[in-house]
Amino acid sequence: MEMHDICEAALREGTQLVLATAVYVEGHAYRKEGVSMLFTEDGGMIGSLSPGCIETDLALRAEEVRRSGKPQLILYDMRPENDLSWGENIGCGGLLHILLEPVVEDLKWKLTQMKLSLDQGHTVTIRRKWNEQKREVHREIEKSENSLSTENDMAQGRYVHTYQPKPRLLIIGAGDDSITLAKLAASTGFRVTVADWREALCTESRFPNAALLAGFPEEILRAFQVREQDYLLLMSHQFPKERALLEQLQYSSYRYLGILGSRTRTSRLLEGLPPFLHLHTPVGLTIGSEGPEEIAVAITAELIAVKRNKTAVHDYAKGAYSDADSRSCARSGSKSAHG
Repeated sequence: MEMHDICEAALREGTQLVLATAVYVEGHAYRKEGVSMLFTEDGGMIGSLSPGCIETDLALRAEEVRRSGKPQLILYDMRPENDLSWGENIGCGGLLHILLEPVVEDLKWKLTQMKLSLDQGHTVTIRRKWNEQKREVHREIEKSENSLSTENDMAQGRYVHTYQPKPRLLIIGAGDDSITLAKLAASTGFRVTVADWREALCTESRFPNAALLAGFPEEILRAFQVREQDYLLLMSHQFPKERALLEQLQYSSYRYLGILGSRTRTSRLLEGLPPFLHLHTPVGLTIGSEGPEEIAVAITAELIAVKRNKTAVHDYAKGAYSDADSRSCARSGSKSAHG
């Protein structure tokens, strides 16, 4: 769960929340430094810091924080040589410093400000100064357009973490094959918008986890306002409409452009247009996927890989495709899935 989600949940859930943040991580760990989760008054948990190794213990400590109104800094040393101290080999490993903070007053205000900044597409940095003697945390937040490096100092109790806004994904095409994809993408950290010129398909019942846009290509792009870090997927199976979108997208900057369809169809779509950077076609990682559900998994996996900088940019104009792009364009199991 992204920090964007945590901020939203903290404001939605109300009072008596405790925020847990991995302020320092050394060695192997399930989640990275800076990740957070929430403990609710009724014992509920929103998000996670491990596969379940420490959450039960954290829940008990969160109750202490809730009662006292004072934060706690907790150390979990789960490196292999210390596994026996836990009574079993937990398998996670790593040294974790977890800061538990009651979500009241200053912290709640800071989370509100963070959410507003992330909503606007800004990078947000939160700086914490932990006072061990007074069991207090001083916090500062700042926003910028660029990523800032983490600069933690355990000895001085300084913890700095930078958070990126959830990347926006525009799925152009509200057909049945977009339903699973929209759900998967939303659950893996994307802010999903589904757009189509067929208004009857753009309904909340079909896409409960997405924003919706109904209109023709120029109206969709005008409303969405494509940004440099956005992800776009063309999967409407409507050749003239997708061509019109591409004619307008040639003037935009974005992080990812995927086109669902065969190489032959894509070549026809792009004929006469300038080279498109960050183009992925056919979309999705090579896993032998068939049918809309498996294709949604393959596409979502590729989106995550690009977000984590694990996939090279495809250069369609030069024909420089990775191995992943040499997949069969019939992996959907039907011609209609590729338009």
